[in-house]
Amino acid sequence: MSSFKFMLACSIKTLKIIKSNANVIYVTKRTFLVPRLPLFKRADGKCVTLGRQSSSTATSADKAEDSFLKWLLLLIPISTFGLGTWQVKRRQWKLQLIADLRSLTTAEPIPLPIDPLELNHLEFRRVKTRGRYDHSKEMYILPRSPVDPEKEAREAGQLSSSGETGANIVTPFYCTDLGITILVNRGYVPKRRIRPETRTKGQVEEEVEVVGVVRLTEQRKPFVPQNDVERNRWHFRDLEAMAQVSGAETIFIDADLASTIPGGPIGGQTRVTLRNEHIQYIMTWYGLCAATSYMWYAKFIKKIVMK
Repeated sequence: MSSFKFMLACSIKTLKIIKSNANVIYVTKRTFLVPRLPLFKRADGKCVTLGRQSSSTATSADKAEDSFLKWLLLLIPISTFGLGTWQVKRRQWKLQLIADLRSLTTAEPIPLPIDPLELNHLEFRRVKTRGRYDHSKEMYILPRSPVDPEKEAREAGQLSSSGETGANIVTPFYCTDLGITILVNRGYVPKRRIRPETRTKGQVEEEVEVVGVVRLTEQRKPFVPQNDVERNRWHFRDLEAMAQVSGAETIFIDADLASTIPGGPIGGQTRVTLRNEHIQYIMTWYGLCAATSYMWYAKFIKKIVMK
């Protein structure tokens, strides 16, 4: 009995010592003893407790993190608004470029210059010359579909197909007024009329006047096949190679619709309608700007107002 009293007294004394050096936390009828954090004195004599941050310090840290996230996410609507505005400027530029090309292809024709340096600055400019075709050296650029300028302007930016394919007939043309041979894209023929014997009526021998637009050499685009010179199958306009095969100068014009000879290729096959999808881009970027702006407002501004 005396030993039990001794043990009880020691336990009570030990508990008092622990309580004096610890914080007591009561959670669901259970008692937890948390050691008190050591105190350190500063130079001015005040005590400083080292340990975990207080709730006010943690709250300040959370507020700083939220503030950083708030301004970081604001960059999204700002960026999309800037991209939408940039597309507005791009659309204006594209429309002006299309208008300039159309004015060049509808302007009064000028005599065909023969200076290569001058021609390099005259692409899409209307020119005129007189001479005779050499049908024995025809070349075929294929596959091609007929150009309908009104339809292309109406369906600009859409994936569409006329459903008809054929070739553009390129023929050496001796200019009697200049004394040189050039290359003329006479126009489009359907696949069944590519062979010259199927369009003998249009294979004129007499001198004619040709009005057309100046075209420069064309770079091969991705996925476009290489030109097959041996089989006379051309897939893009390579003036150097065409001139070498035909013996002509590196001068190339697309004959206009008015230069079409009855029974021959249909002229006016110059594509001047540029792809214009900027309205879709404008709607996309401004739509994203509106959506992300509302989300940002609901997350960071509306919440503060409601408080």
